[in-house]
Amino acid sequence: MEAVLLDFHGTLAQVEEARDWVTAAAATCGVTLERTRATVLADRLLTAGRPGGPPPARVPPPLAELWADRDLYEYAHRGAYTGLAATVDSGIEGLAEALYERLLAPEGWVPYPDVEAVLKGLRQAGVKVAVVSNVGFDIRPLVAAWGLADLVDAYALSYEVGRCKPDPGIFLRACGMLGVDPERTLMVGDTPADAGAVRAGCAVLVLPCADPGRSNGLGAVLDLALRD
Repeated sequence: MEAVLLDFHGTLAQVEEARDWVTAAAATCGVTLERTRATVLADRLLTAGRPGGPPPARVPPPLAELWADRDLYEYAHRGAYTGLAATVDSGIEGLAEALYERLLAPEGWVPYPDVEAVLKGLRQAGVKVAVVSNVGFDIRPLVAAWGLADLVDAYALSYEVGRCKPDPGIFLRACGMLGVDPERTLMVGDTPADAGAVRAGCAVLVLPCADPGRSNGLGAVLDLALRD
């Protein structure tokens, strides 16, 4: 393999635990949440739809267009998720925006344990790396904050390239950024959308999506990518 394409959420990092997310966001609004209230509120917000979490149980009609475009435009991503959070009556002024801002902060994410070792191993072997993500905001500052920016060669982000996985176009764009052939490229992700890279000619490894801080088997990438 000459290159590895890596999904972001669920492959390189996971959003923090929902209760921690809500507690931290409420604190920026000047509210200290007791554990029980934070847990209840987190459950309600997860049902409504959390960035990086499961899809919402229901998308209100006024948010349908924003939801459909959330990974193609920054305004749609923010509008969709702040709108969903606002459907939950938290009693905390400004919480919906604070929850979204937490998503943009490095502290709102937990890199998987093997990420640094895998990226360093690929760099030492001369294998190029691109992050390919369906996302509506810039994840580069997160990677930089974790001290990993020098280990990633390119980013193919859906809102920048105008294509979302599983569209083969986003994988082909990533290969073009790296100057490699898809047939010599491995795509690594955690969803069927990542497996769409097969249509672009890439090999694919789909990993289980693990909870924050737990290993998701990312180390297997080195075995596959560096195999003779």
